Amino acid sequence: MGINHVALEVGDLEEALEWYGRIFEFELRGHLGRMAFIDMGDQFMALSEGRSQPPDTQRHFGLVVDDKPATREALEAAGAEILPGRGLDSRDPWGNHVQVVDYRDIQFSKTPEVMRGMGLEVPKSERALAELRQKGLA
Repeated sequence: MGINHVALEVGDLEEALEWYGRIFEFELRGHLGRMAFIDMGDQFMALSEGRSQPPDTQRHFGLVVDDKPATREALEAAGAEILPGRGLDSRDPWGNHVQVVDYRDIQFSKTPEVMRGMGLEVPKSERALAELRQKGLA
């Protein structure tokens, strides 16, 4: 049915919470050992202390936002490494490759109840709606 969550390895857990908190809105769900769980909308992400691999190149994960230009500004203000390309890709201080996508432009859809609960009204672009219609999902 879908992906439940993503776990990112970071160097220092508290530094990661502070860094990601400068860019994205989230609520700390809790800690378990060397992990922290953060709610982002109706999804959650796990941060795990102890990254040992080199920076990601092609491997990445995508976060959906309602204001991509504001997210770019927040990434730049936080000192994120913005990667070249047509989208908004960056690396966090621990080498995790994060791709930011605008909710308007993707097929992924939240229910009206979830959108209301999040206090959002974000319409889909015509391109995203066409993709959903083509799959029989709109």
